[in-house]
Amino acid sequence: MSVLLEIKNLKKHFPIHGGLFNRVVSELKAVDDVSFVLEKGKTMGLVGESGCGKSTLGRAVLRLHEPTDGTVILDGIDITKLESKALVDARRDMQIIFQDPYASLSPRRTIQQTLLEPLETHHIGTPESRQQKIEELLEIVGLRKHVLHRYPHEFSGGQRQRIGIARALTLEPKFIVADEAVSALDVSVQSQVLNLISNLQKTLGISFLFISHDLAVVQHISDDVGVMYLGRLVEKATATSLYKEPRHPYTKALLSAIPTPDPTIKNQRQILKGDVPSPLNPPSGCTFRTRCPEAMDICALKAPLQTEVGSKYEPHWVACHLFELPK
Repeated sequence: MSVLLEIKNLKKHFPIHGGLFNRVVSELKAVDDVSFVLEKGKTMGLVGESGCGKSTLGRAVLRLHEPTDGTVILDGIDITKLESKALVDARRDMQIIFQDPYASLSPRRTIQQTLLEPLETHHIGTPESRQQKIEELLEIVGLRKHVLHRYPHEFSGGQRQRIGIARALTLEPKFIVADEAVSALDVSVQSQVLNLISNLQKTLGISFLFISHDLAVVQHISDDVGVMYLGRLVEKATATSLYKEPRHPYTKALLSAIPTPDPTIKNQRQILKGDVPSPLNPPSGCTFRTRCPEAMDICALKAPLQTEVGSKYEPHWVACHLFELPK
C-alpha cells in the first residue's frame, strides 16, 4: 500500500501570556515532536487520556491549528507550506468530523444549505448536479432526501452525526479526521455510525485518523493504533499487535482498563500512581516516568527514542528506555 499522509516532527506549542505587559512567559507543548505515516484506505486510531493532545494533533494536521514546527505531507504535498488560496484548494482532500453533533451544525441553516456550502465554496458542479450530489450523500449515510429542508434541532444526536459525516464527504476527500466522532452518542447509535464509517472506507477508499478515548471502539475500527501521552506518541503498532502485546507501561495500563464482558475472566487492572503532570511543566526526560511502575534513573535524564520491537511484516515501535539496546 502507498502512503497517503506523512507526519514529520510535528509540534504545536501554545504561548502562555502573563505579567504586567502580557508577555509570553511560558508555552504549553500540546503536541511535541510527533511523527507517523498513514497508508491510503487505512484507519489509524489515536488514543490517550483527556488532555494528552489527540484533538490538537488532528487539528494541526488539517492546519485548523497552525503547527509550530514540523511537516504534514498529504499525497505528496506539504500542507504546512501552502498559502491561503492553495490551502483552500487542498482542503478538498482533507475534512473533519467533529465530536459534538449538536455544536458542529449551524442552527440557522437547513441541512440543504449546510451540505451545499462546500460545493459552492469550491465552485463544483452546476446547481442541479450539486442538488443531486447531496441527495446521494444523504442516502449513503442512511437519511432520506425529504430531510433537506429541516434544521439541526429537528434531528437526534445520531442523525446529526450522520449529517456531519455527509458534509465531510461532499468534496470526496482522501483523508478525514474523526475527532471523538461517536463519544457523544448512545452505544446503539455508536455502532451504527462506526459501521457506516467502516463501510465508507471500504467503498470510497478514504483514510481516517480516528481519535478516541474509547479503546474498545478504536480496536474495532482501526488498522493501526498510536498511543499519546502529554503531547508525545509513545507507541504505535498494528491494532492486532498493540492489543495482543502492548509494550509501553502506559499502553499496558490503558488496556487493562478495558472492561471484559465475560465475568469468569478477571483482568489485573494496573492503577497508575499520581495525576497526569501539567503540560506547562512536564517532567524531564521521559514525561511518563513520574507515574511509571518501571521507571529507571535514565528516564529522568533523557527522552526515550523510538525503538522497533516488531517485524518487517508487522511494524511495532515504542518510545521507552526498557527497549533501547545497550550501546
